[in-house]
Amino acid sequence: MTPELVLYAAPFSSATPVVHAFDELDVPHERVLLDLAAGEQRERDFLALNPNGKVPTLLVNGTPMFEGLAILQWLGERYGVERGLWPASDDPARLVALSWTTWTYATFSQVFKCLQWSSSDRVDPVLHHAPLAEHASGEIRGLLDLLEARLTDRPYMLGDDYSLVDLVVGDAVIYATYAGVSVGDHPRLSSWLDRLQARPSFQSSWSAA
Repeated sequence: MTPELVLYAAPFSSATPVVHAFDELDVPHERVLLDLAAGEQRERDFLALNPNGKVPTLLVNGTPMFEGLAILQWLGERYGVERGLWPASDDPARLVALSWTTWTYATFSQVFKCLQWSSSDRVDPVLHHAPLAEHASGEIRGLLDLLEARLTDRPYMLGDDYSLVDLVVGDAVIYATYAGVSVGDHPRLSSWLDRLQARPSFQSSWSAA
């Protein structure tokens, strides 16, 4: 039986990769958009689903899941294998998929967050710290170098075909470019990002928002 899925999200938030994944997988679900500026994510009913008061949150037959990475990896395992967008459990590529998607959240996104806190004009200047920002910028460049090397002999993260790994890693890097991180000196990475942004799921995910 297909589980009943309800996704709580907000436009242009941390829920975006999950929205993209649902659109790529073409999985039926109900989508509930929260107004974060109005504080709907802090209302009692929502906190009962996700005590962190954040999106994305996914209900699977009434049971809540939170944390974007957990949701994305579950979607890959539950729906992605049959659609050719996630490696099967006995495929060695599954280990690669888990590694790179976790790297995105545990390594790349954390370094980028450090850069944001130490230098972004969207953050209280009292928190800015020039030496830390310089260090984080260097770390980001090194991580982009890793992706450039990964794409040297393959068009996509797992090989010849697009997968949810490209979606997860790509969405994080694309967000970083929106915030000012340059990928101009990484030609393979830049070309890969262009291909990802041209996909219908990327172009249309918030069209109904």
